[in-house]
Amino acid sequence: MRLVDLGMRICILGPSNSGKSTLAAAIAHARDLEAIHLDQLYHRPNTDWEPRPEAEFLALHDQAVGRDRWVMDGNYSKCMPQRLERATGLILLDVSTPTSLLRYTRRTLLERNRSGGLDGGRDSLKWDMIHHIVITTRRNRRRYAAMFRQINIPKLRLASVGEIAAFYQSEGLVRQ
Repeated sequence: MRLVDLGMRICILGPSNSGKSTLAAAIAHARDLEAIHLDQLYHRPNTDWEPRPEAEFLALHDQAVGRDRWVMDGNYSKCMPQRLERATGLILLDVSTPTSLLRYTRRTLLERNRSGGLDGGRDSLKWDMIHHIVITTRRNRRRYAAMFRQINIPKLRLASVGEIAAFYQSEGLVRQ
């Protein structure tokens, strides 16, 4: 599956810290699409990842989904049906839990201005996030794998860091 086969509205799903936002930014740059990072819509800017009221987030989400050309990263299951209904393609990143934990630690301790980061916010190590990566993600993996099998749009599953790197190389993508 080539990137061009995924169309002009691409959803990127996967575990926390699997590289969704970085991939979305690279695809947006290469394909002249708008990168929409759902974490930025869900959380208030200039906070330590404080959520917006649910109605506000859903309105921002639905407004973004209604646009013509986008690559959108993030899971947020409660609004996934309307996102997938508009999507022309899907990428599922399925990296291992140790990889996600390593990326989370690196991002919180070393990275400052990363793709998908919260405007005016600062990442910090949080036990809730570690619990989410280690425990919650296990249930989500099974659910996303089942959803991936059932969905009938062009789709691509990248199941390791090596597969993701090979996809970047084969498509001429550059990490932004």
